[in-house]
Amino acid sequence: MIEIPIETSGRHVHLAKKDLEKLFGKGHELKKMKKLFQPSDFAARETVDIEGENGRILKLRVIGPVRSRTQVELSKTDAIYLGITAPVRESGNIKETPGAVLRGPENKIRIKEGIINSQRHIHCSFARAKKLGLKDRMMVSVETDGPVAVTFHNVLVRLGENYRLCVHLDTDEGNAAGIIRKGKGKIIINNI
Repeated sequence: MIEIPIETSGRHVHLAKKDLEKLFGKGHELKKMKKLFQPSDFAARETVDIEGENGRILKLRVIGPVRSRTQVELSKTDAIYLGITAPVRESGNIKETPGAVLRGPENKIRIKEGIINSQRHIHCSFARAKKLGLKDRMMVSVETDGPVAVTFHNVLVRLGENYRLCVHLDTDEGNAAGIIRKGKGKIIINNI
């Protein structure tokens, strides 16, 4: 088994440039608040509110850099609270997903699609993946450590040149495993 760090990923939004400017004003640039574990990602100072059929969640953190399309990642619990049926999808796969209203300091917008419950996944560099026997888009299992050890199946492997080895779980999954923000686990390669 391969040891791996685990991070929980809270609700957040990735904004397209056009939506960023509608919500925060023309020419607005994201302000970095904190660097995240993956080298290109950062938590921005900016937040937006999201409104669904049943309720609203305030201060949804914007994650930078800007993307080609706006996408909101929610836990199942968040989606149920809002009255949104968010499908489990890989980040970036937002076709035929629900939309919602996003509210910023300058304006509000309705996105027609883009609300997902992010597929649990592993980030890994190409070089490290070769050493570990991992392939892009393969499914593995991850067993968490600790007093509430859980085994997660259907964990998607995503490879990128500068990715750092890490599992991303949403907060519901992290809570089920007793992981608050960071934990450790082991990759189980399912040779079926």
